[in-house]
Amino acid sequence: MAQMILAPAITRWLAEHSGPAPAGSEWRLALSGATLADVLAALFECYPGLRGYVLDERGVLRHHVVLFIDGRALPHSHDFGLALSEASEIYLAQALSGG
Repeated sequence: MAQMILAPAITRWLAEHSGPAPAGSEWRLALSGATLADVLAALFECYPGLRGYVLDERGVLRHHVVLFIDGRALPHSHDFGLALSEASEIYLAQALSGG
């Protein structure tokens, strides 16, 4: 199973909006799926409210969120059909912004 790692900012959001979650700490979930789309679907099945925080109404990654697959940033324009291995690590974080 692929490992989904949720950054502390994401777990804080979950605790505030979706009920019990280990707020303020990085959280690891083992999720099954052959592609990134499958793993994200499994994540959103566990935490439905997270879908709207991570994806916009078109199903595209929101600009304030970033995904790293095995240590490499996924471009926002990338589709989620990327094949994953059993050893893949997906890191979901809130992107930094400001001016």
